[in-house]
Amino acid sequence: MGPGYFIIAILGCADGASACTPVATVPTRYESQAACAAATGTALASRTDLDFPTLQAECRPATHNGAARDARPVVIPAGSARG
Repeated sequence: MGPGYFIIAILGCADGASACTPVATVPTRYESQAACAAATGTALASRTDLDFPTLQAECRPATHNGAARDARPVVIPAGSARG
């Protein structure tokens, strides 16, 4: 059986999307990976307060205790997220 829900983790990355560090988690829970992936652009656009050359949003299956695992990155350059 798959995960019960997915969450979005926001990572701040150095130039070239290397050396990424988790900087935020979106509190919304998504019922499917497709729903989560569809929300990543909005999640990044709303985080204009984060000062990194590149931001990434990852949809992560969450376990019953809330821990995320098996990240599936969706990379969007910071310029795209800050309209």
